[in-house]
Amino acid sequence: MQNLTDKDYRSIPLNATLAIAALVIIVTGMKLGSDLLVPLLLAIFIAVVCTSPVHWLHRHGVGMRMAAIITLLVLLGFFLLIGVLVVNSFSTFIDALPDIEARLYEHYWNLLNTLAARGFAIDPEQLTSAFDMDEDGSWVAMLLSEIGAIVMQGSIVALLVMFMLFETLNFRAKISRALENPAPSLKRFSEFSLTLKRYLAVKTVISLATGVLVWLSCLIIGVEFPLLWGVLAFALNFIPNIGSALAAVPPVLLLLVAQDGGVLQAMMLASAYLVINFVLGNLIEPRVMGQALGLSTFVAFLSLVVWGWIFGAAGMLLSVVLTMTLKIALDSHPQTRWIAHLLGPGARQLKRSAGHGGDARKPPWTRQLADKYLKK
Repeated sequence: MQNLTDKDYRSIPLNATLAIAALVIIVTGMKLGSDLLVPLLLAIFIAVVCTSPVHWLHRHGVGMRMAAIITLLVLLGFFLLIGVLVVNSFSTFIDALPDIEARLYEHYWNLLNTLAARGFAIDPEQLTSAFDMDEDGSWVAMLLSEIGAIVMQGSIVALLVMFMLFETLNFRAKISRALENPAPSLKRFSEFSLTLKRYLAVKTVISLATGVLVWLSCLIIGVEFPLLWGVLAFALNFIPNIGSALAAVPPVLLLLVAQDGGVLQAMMLASAYLVINFVLGNLIEPRVMGQALGLSTFVAFLSLVVWGWIFGAAGMLLSVVLTMTLKIALDSHPQTRWIAHLLGPGARQLKRSAGHGGDARKPPWTRQLADKYLKK
């Protein structure tokens, strides 16, 4: 190994300063361009997941373009069905909201009066005025405007997914024509894309299973609007650490103040949430995914804060997906693999994953599949 000279040592602070400055510029650009980047990132991740059924259909004798069309039609039908059901459930929720608000307000006053009767220095009138919302229903208009913005962005994402999915059909041919020696680059890209597809597919299936189990639990226990809470659990399951807890708060609180509910039913529902997320998140997901596709707890929580600050609520939903994409990209190149190891779990988690049947190292199947794709 070549020894570093004094000139090399003197250049380290300058290089570190330039790297930090470049990082600040990149982060600032992403924050300023979040309105453009969020739909684009969502479309990229959905398109990556959709490539798996496209290749599966192609292996069973369907042409690539026809396979892409079939996948898009199935995806569109699924989202339309879920959208119709959620809109219907949400409209029913809006109709029942005044009654729910009255019940919450009654429990709120009872709690304040109980605390005041036990000697706590609480002025209910002053505390109520501090949290009092406008009575003109302006928050409803704000909520409807946000829903309209989500629908508009969803339409943009759908169009981007359609164009991206057809663009990926000729991507390997374009790379082969653009580079003089495309084999190493194609191999690294194949490893990256296959690992990313596996991670996104596993995470999506686990989140979908979480949503279905939450929906069934709400149906069995008797919570109002079970489909709404199931979809909420599916979406928030992508948020690390706190997503599952946030998804449990509205239905548990609603069941707590419901006329046919109570403390016992609310505890049963909270226990169901805990069991579902413990089994799927701590037992099944590490076993299927392996800690080679995992993050350390600190990095997962830090990604939640950083991406949430850059992209807002969408960044919180995509925080782990974005960080895992960065980790997989870094792990696919030998010169940056050490950074991917720093983002990964510790030695104790790796041993635990190996004990559960997970692969603590880089999955060898990615290299085998990458070589298979290069031979086509």
